[in-house]
Amino acid sequence: MDDTAHGAPLTGDLAVPSETAPLLQVENLQTTFELSKKLSVCAVDGVSFEVHAGETLAIVGESGSGKSVTSLSIMGLLPKDVGRVSGGSITLQGRDITRLSDTEMRDIRGKDIGMIFQEPMTSLNPVHTVGQQIAEMVIRHQNLSNAKARARAIEMLDLVGIPEPTARVDTYPHEMSGGMRQRAMIAMALACKPRILIADEPTTALDVTIQAQMLELMQELQDKLGMAIIFITHDLGVVAEVADRVVVMYAAQVVETGPVEDIFANPRMPYTAGLMNSIPRLGSSINKTRLEAIPGTVPALTSLPAGCRFHPRCSFATDVCKVGNPVLEEASPGHMIRCTRWRELTLGERRAS
Repeated sequence: MDDTAHGAPLTGDLAVPSETAPLLQVENLQTTFELSKKLSVCAVDGVSFEVHAGETLAIVGESGSGKSVTSLSIMGLLPKDVGRVSGGSITLQGRDITRLSDTEMRDIRGKDIGMIFQEPMTSLNPVHTVGQQIAEMVIRHQNLSNAKARARAIEMLDLVGIPEPTARVDTYPHEMSGGMRQRAMIAMALACKPRILIADEPTTALDVTIQAQMLELMQELQDKLGMAIIFITHDLGVVAEVADRVVVMYAAQVVETGPVEDIFANPRMPYTAGLMNSIPRLGSSINKTRLEAIPGTVPALTSLPAGCRFHPRCSFATDVCKVGNPVLEEASPGHMIRCTRWRELTLGERRAS
């Protein structure tokens, strides 16, 4: 693969990936927040996954499960005064980026890894036009002149489907609708044609029609650019639409991971099955008027339960679940489960009944 296929040459020592090597490999990632001199919490605890070119990996789970902290760890955007990667590695095209300096990470962010943040109104700078914010990215990473950077900004706005891009390039964020701002965020994230795009809840604030347009747009751009996407969401309907593989997180840990077809057809971890049962499905009984809900809430990281972290909310829990945190085990090729009792349970059959 030619190293100029995605724009300017790669930064520093980043290697051109082979056909089979993952673009990004996260291994046993530990992210710690120092809340005080005497108290620290592990917000990401032993998370591992990889993503390949052209693939979409979805990371799902309730709020507080560690999804966004995982993405911020990859981007090197943890708050410096309290947050740090305390263990494991994040390997981007053969290079462990957890060991890089702030300056080296700035060379990678936006160029090799782009990111769409959750809320475009707070992520875009209100005192600069959308065009200025996109142009700043390409000037920083590709050394373009102001005129060429402006032309690139117009090109990107057109690419993401914003009408009249030559006029909209001088628009301020508050002059755009929510859908337009989200498209502008996508344009900014893709301006330098990154190999990996991290999309953190990119459709949460959008209505259903605009959400569908955003998902279709991202898939079209992925096909055009050949990039990998890490899609962070709590919406399993979106996961079924866009993902190739799924990582399910709960209380800072991965509790199940596998191909999207396997996860939806045969969830083996009770938490995953609970998420599946909490969404409406076509063909469900007309007499079933209420959706199933997982009781309780995600535990605070400062007071995690002993044993399996999900057992206080799990209807299948027994005494054995309260002793020792279970490890990830392989149920089938590529399908991993963190559950002491997964061999005994038939959650997929139960869900289908």
